[in-house]
Amino acid sequence: MTANGQQQKLYLLDYGAGNVRSLVNAIERLGYHIEFIQSAADFDKADKVIFPGVGAFGYAIQAMHKKGYMESLRSYIASGRPLMGICVGMQVLFDGSEESPEDSGLGIFEGRVALFNSGTKTVPHIGWNAAQVVHADDSQPAPATVDGERFYFVHSYAVPYTGEGSQSRFVHTATRYSDETIISSVWKGNVFATQFHPEKSGSAGLALLKSFIQDDLIRKPFKDTVALPSSVKDTLSVRVIACLDVRTNDSGDLVVTKGDQYDVRENSGEVRNLGKPVDLAARYFTEGADEITFLNITSFRDCPFADTPMLEVLRQTSRRVFVPLTIGGGVRDVAEPDGSRVWPAVDVAGEYFRSGADKVSIGSDAVYAAERYWQRAAAGESPLDGSTAIEQIAERYGRQAVVISVDPRRVYVNSPEDAPNHHVIETAFPGPEGQRYCWYQCTVKGGREPRDTDVRQLVTACQAMGAGEILLNCMDKDGTNSGYDIELIKDTKAAVSIPVIASSGAGCPEHFSQAVEKTNVDAVLAAGIFHRREVPIEAVKRHMDECGISVRITNEQAT
Repeated sequence: MTANGQQQKLYLLDYGAGNVRSLVNAIERLGYHIEFIQSAADFDKADKVIFPGVGAFGYAIQAMHKKGYMESLRSYIASGRPLMGICVGMQVLFDGSEESPEDSGLGIFEGRVALFNSGTKTVPHIGWNAAQVVHADDSQPAPATVDGERFYFVHSYAVPYTGEGSQSRFVHTATRYSDETIISSVWKGNVFATQFHPEKSGSAGLALLKSFIQDDLIRKPFKDTVALPSSVKDTLSVRVIACLDVRTNDSGDLVVTKGDQYDVRENSGEVRNLGKPVDLAARYFTEGADEITFLNITSFRDCPFADTPMLEVLRQTSRRVFVPLTIGGGVRDVAEPDGSRVWPAVDVAGEYFRSGADKVSIGSDAVYAAERYWQRAAAGESPLDGSTAIEQIAERYGRQAVVISVDPRRVYVNSPEDAPNHHVIETAFPGPEGQRYCWYQCTVKGGREPRDTDVRQLVTACQAMGAGEILLNCMDKDGTNSGYDIELIKDTKAAVSIPVIASSGAGCPEHFSQAVEKTNVDAVLAAGIFHRREVPIEAVKRHMDECGISVRITNEQAT
């Protein structure tokens, strides 16, 4: 191996774990080349191996065994050559996981992966949190982890950090999430691994990847005093997300647009054009967006799925943007125009992940799935049968990969008795005829078709099916710049234990802080005011920081 890493043989171990394109793009962005391990024999060719993993522990272990990689990986580690694991790629190095008790890990490190307690906080743990170095070892060179630097986490399971026993010999950093402290990275001998995703952690993550590739991170045996779990601070930030509604205009060009209560056309009749999706996403990455969401609002039914324009948008974006990407629209069973094939929704999601997405957002099909859920429950049947896209994607890629996009509108009533089958709230904003109560009606087909399903019915069913996050829009607030629907957000947060993203209505920095302070929402999203530069992302974050809300401030924003 060379000091600069240019002549070494760098390999990526992919067992079919979703979005590895972003990791490849990050490595290429740093000026290096990486090969894929295609067979067990490739381990013998590698000078260094990076092992990313996303989703379920059991799926990873079973896929590794099926490909014949488990023993090859064990032998590779024993050879002393450097390994870097990421997320599930770190978890596999432990003894096992509560998620899949029948599947044993490699046992390189002592401990078991455990599910977060959803009774005290939202689960999955999604967002930017700090990795605190917990030992005093001064081995050099060391991983480029600045103590307290924020990295991007997205997981429901983790290894608890106790600071006792063998942990003093391998824990590098720990991270606190509410009332639990977890191991966020390990480093022992030739093995370094992280629970967080460096390839999605902006400049901090790129620097960490570079230190692994460029240097030989060998930590010599030692036993050191480590920090107590109580000394690790909870620094999870509220995410500020930029959303891009993407569709074709009347000339066939793919553009970012924005609706006014879901109407995306100007008075002239032309589709509102606010920029090119890849360029706009790259701008938001530079400006400090914590995540970027693409919502595809154009049907491409006449286009072969492999040629769907949004796949290329993701590929290009993931070469320039190193924060998480979500794609929504069209995540359902897709039939080829010539009838030659039907792509199951889980395979559609897989193509999006392989093209650069980290999460998929499901809208109308989530409503239909929730309706079937409650119908089966009412008939005395098991409401879960594994047939829905939500269940299948969550099983293969993990619940953190599934976002439910909700498009509700208010229906005013005079009393709860007027809507006996729905969750009714008393509102501080009476209806046009003075009604003091309302329920939130779900819609499908981009808000064009109302359904006899309310938001609480939808989100509770989707959480049970395996969804990991709720993107909560509001048709009444969309494009109004009058602030988020606080009542809707607060009521939804009370209904689920998964993270909720507030969307629709933001018009000034104060609207973002109000949403967080009044509802404890996990993330805030905006579109038009960012596109038109009416309110910069930097201004939103600085205001939230001044209000005492934890946010990620990038180096560019700090200067």
